[in-house]
Amino acid sequence: MAHFAEIDSNNKVLRVLVVDNSQEHRGQEFLANDLGLGGTWIQTSYNNNIRKNFAAVNGTYNEDKDAFIPPKLYNSWILNEETCKWEAPISKPTNESKSYYWSEDDLIWKEYN
Repeated sequence: MAHFAEIDSNNKVLRVLVVDNSQEHRGQEFLANDLGLGGTWIQTSYNNNIRKNFAAVNGTYNEDKDAFIPPKLYNSWILNEETCKWEAPISKPTNESKSYYWSEDDLIWKEYN
């Protein structure tokens, strides 16, 4: 199955729909015309093998990078221009025996208790 994301005029992802593989080659036309949904549809992939990331509702499509960018979770996070993913301003600790969460108030990773 192929996946296509509908984007609005600001390149915001509105929804993602599945298209049968037999219609993959004409996904935009199939969704907009055959199904009567209108809009602009861009193919995305769960495997992240096209357009860097799987499209997420409320994320965006960057035409210059031909990439989907997920929604920004925290104001302090920075877009990695290569992966088109948001990253914390400091690296997450790598201690595998502990779990961490991002504290936007303190701008640090904190350990779950």
